[in-house]
Amino acid sequence: MVDVDLSQPPFTLLDDAGRERVRGGVDLAYFDTQEVILDAGQPGEFVFMIHKGEVAELDPTMPAAAARIGHYTAGDLFGAISILNGKSRYRFQAEQESLCYLLPKALFQRLCDDYPAFAEFFRQSLTHKARLLTERRAEGGVTMAGFMLARIGECMREPLVVDQATSIFDAVSTLNASHADSLLVCDGERFGMVTKTDLLNAVVIEGLDQQRPAIEVAHFELVTAGAEQYLFEALVRMTRHEVARVVVVEEGKPVGVVELTDVLSFFSSRSYVVSLQVEQADSLDELARASARTPELVRALMAQGVKLRFAMGLLAALNGRIMAKAWGFAIDEVHRDASCLIVMGSEGRGEQILKTDQDNALILADGHAWPECEAQMREVTETLIRLGYPPCPGNIMVSNPDWVGSVSEWRERIARWAARRDGDSLMKLAIMLDAHAVAGQTALLEQVRDELFERCRRDEILLSYFARTALRFSTPLTLFGSLKKPQHGIDIKKGGIFPIVHGVRTLALERGIRATSTLDRLDALAEDGRLEANFAEDLGEALALFTELRLRQQLERDGDGEDANRVVVQQLSSLERDLLREALHMVKDFKQRLSQRFHLEYS
Repeated sequence: MVDVDLSQPPFTLLDDAGRERVRGGVDLAYFDTQEVILDAGQPGEFVFMIHKGEVAELDPTMPAAAARIGHYTAGDLFGAISILNGKSRYRFQAEQESLCYLLPKALFQRLCDDYPAFAEFFRQSLTHKARLLTERRAEGGVTMAGFMLARIGECMREPLVVDQATSIFDAVSTLNASHADSLLVCDGERFGMVTKTDLLNAVVIEGLDQQRPAIEVAHFELVTAGAEQYLFEALVRMTRHEVARVVVVEEGKPVGVVELTDVLSFFSSRSYVVSLQVEQADSLDELARASARTPELVRALMAQGVKLRFAMGLLAALNGRIMAKAWGFAIDEVHRDASCLIVMGSEGRGEQILKTDQDNALILADGHAWPECEAQMREVTETLIRLGYPPCPGNIMVSNPDWVGSVSEWRERIARWAARRDGDSLMKLAIMLDAHAVAGQTALLEQVRDELFERCRRDEILLSYFARTALRFSTPLTLFGSLKKPQHGIDIKKGGIFPIVHGVRTLALERGIRATSTLDRLDALAEDGRLEANFAEDLGEALALFTELRLRQQLERDGDGEDANRVVVQQLSSLERDLLREALHMVKDFKQRLSQRFHLEYS
């Protein structure tokens, strides 16, 4: 029996018995340099698993300079598609002396019949393969099924519903009898939430008579979700909307309630109480202690296999709440409704998983007097640094007067940037496109964004200049389509993340899409018909893969330096290299589309 490493997909899709069948059925074969292992048009007789050496995938119909379309090294496999399709489309040739394990066609076909997931692996898209990589991260503790895949319906309580005539006294009696903390009051087709705290405040603080209708203290702006949505999403919504419960709705009717205590009990790891610690913080010191735990939360989420999109959603909501609370501690109430604190860049897009640097600004209502604003903004920047948000190297922070202004001043700046169209102005427009309000009067930001879209979305020349930046950095693929492998690693931010983020940002601007998250923008572009749904989904998975690989480097290096953006291809698993290669080809395709749409040169 051959001792072959079967610890990587697709062999992880087999059970122990299936892997033993592989070990008992493979042989080891030697191929000399330049020897053709499998030729184009030849029937597939084996799946080849490289033990040592390197193999090139060649298209013999192309000129020699352009024939090389793929590259395989130790741990990679090829030949399976040739068996499934009946013959090989391309030529596979050893580039150096190589040893390969040979899995016979008959055994491979029996494995495909007995293990459908194994067979499906060879026909899957980038999206599906990326899910395998996510599942492999799950280790110990809360599993994928128990954490990421838990549904709201598994954790919700049956709602207490009373009619609109129910008195405050009867509402309290109902809650006590049911050992519940909240109930819903029905008013025709509407439902309002009433909590024990609402009832206590109504009687003790507002002095309402106990026989008054409970509906007078009900809140009708409910935060809702569906029973089939992920429980993780309920936690994100509670954090984002500053509430302790979500109403579960089906066909417009409440069918359940999920409370924060339920969710935190379900997610038993202590990492998931960070959001609760943020809400309970009564001082800057307490807030700083809670904020310092976010890296621990990130590591727990990654270890437990949580899909990156959900992790980014929770961290974005959590960071927003931290900043909002810090704003509340630092700013007098008289200024809060006449100003809006915004975050931009990766923070604004909700894609800054670890705290790298600040990108924030302040919008003031026209005519609002705030003589001490500049001094207080310096204090805000120092406060955020204390909370773990490093200063921005480009000084894009509220402590810089260039990033503070009234609505009218911001509109003038946007008009000036749009007219200039130089590199610095285009960068500032891009930063503002990602702006997201975290504290204060959010309507002020929308007034500024109205001006930005009005000035820019129909300006073809500006859009062309804007799109060109997405083509600025080369894609780290060789001329023959294989991964570049410099010893110091490839810059995943420049080569993969930035072209997607900025290219999608450009298309969103053109189509007037107000979403700031790249993934939300991709969804909107697909719905709008600007991108095919499958392409948009795969582009989102490519971005998630790049982000995860970069995050791994940041966690290893504590987020310091340019090295945190560099991924050493040689250190990746076979599946990761395969995914990275496919993802970078998606980037290359996307850049080609951008160049065609905006009439740009791209090679």
